[in-house]
Amino acid sequence: MSIRNQLKSALISLPPDARPFEELAMEVFQYQYAQNPVYRQYADSLGKSPAHVRRIEKIPFLPIEFFKSHSVVTGFTEPQMIFESSGTTSSQTSRHSVADLTLYEILSRKTFEQMYSPLSDYHIFALLPSYLERNNSSLVYMVQNFIYYSYSPFSGFFLDNTEEMVKKMTEAAADQRKILLIGVTFGLLDLLENEPLAQKIRALSDRLIVMETGGMKGRRKEMIREELHAILTAGFGVETIHSEYGMTELLSQGYSKGEGIFHLPPSMKIFLREINDPFTYLPHFAIGTKPEEVKQRTGGINVIDLANIDSCSFIETKDLGIYTEDYSGFRVVGRFDNSDIRGCNLLLA
Repeated sequence: MSIRNQLKSALISLPPDARPFEELAMEVFQYQYAQNPVYRQYADSLGKSPAHVRRIEKIPFLPIEFFKSHSVVTGFTEPQMIFESSGTTSSQTSRHSVADLTLYEILSRKTFEQMYSPLSDYHIFALLPSYLERNNSSLVYMVQNFIYYSYSPFSGFFLDNTEEMVKKMTEAAADQRKILLIGVTFGLLDLLENEPLAQKIRALSDRLIVMETGGMKGRRKEMIREELHAILTAGFGVETIHSEYGMTELLSQGYSKGEGIFHLPPSMKIFLREINDPFTYLPHFAIGTKPEEVKQRTGGINVIDLANIDSCSFIETKDLGIYTEDYSGFRVVGRFDNSDIRGCNLLLA
């Protein structure tokens, strides 16, 4: 079995424990340093070859902008698909070459079902108009996979036909499945402006989960998360709004079941770096600091995503975050100045 396939096998069976994750992360770093020319050149510029990296927090993180300017590819496998970010008319988009769509499908399903329940427990209604207008969205690909494995005759994508969507949601309520409404932010707000439809959805609130994926896409004014979630909870008649933390450059996802607190799957971990020093981390319990000794501070989010075996698993994002008090999750509280507005859930706190 090749090193690539050994790493994939280990990733799929990865338990939710720190030690196996760290060991696998070190193996992935060594593999990507050897097989990814862009990442190797960047690591060498920092003097961080595998000979100089002995601990997980010393692994170099590739700035996310490289996905716009370079082909970030590990190994020599031809991509099965290239996911592309939405961007804006004036910005360059990120491109993520995916060499193993099956791995993406398996891990995204596994993550959702670990954090929620089997997809067959849901009728899934996807209100993702801006994403559906493109044919290379990682979010659309993932949700399409979810819809298939929901095995529901009602599940589907809806562009502007919200009346048909609500009709199907009402029909779906005849059984005991939960109803998952996953939508881009402006689409959910547009839906609430149709009060007769919103009223019909509120009648389903006892089994309704509303998950927003972020993004106004220039259609509406950006809002702070608390204000947005207050509008959505009142409008849909639910207690909390769920969110997804994902982006074109990452193949894993984090989920929030309320209050903007995200939790991560076994394939994913974050570190918070000092805002003014990208090579210094804020104290974190996983590297020897007790939570009670640390005052909450905002830092830049560095992500280890082991699902990115065929690209780069170590990404320095432009997101700002804080750990929860018990370090079991994190909140996204904004972005660095002059960063592009992203399509994922990156609203200011």
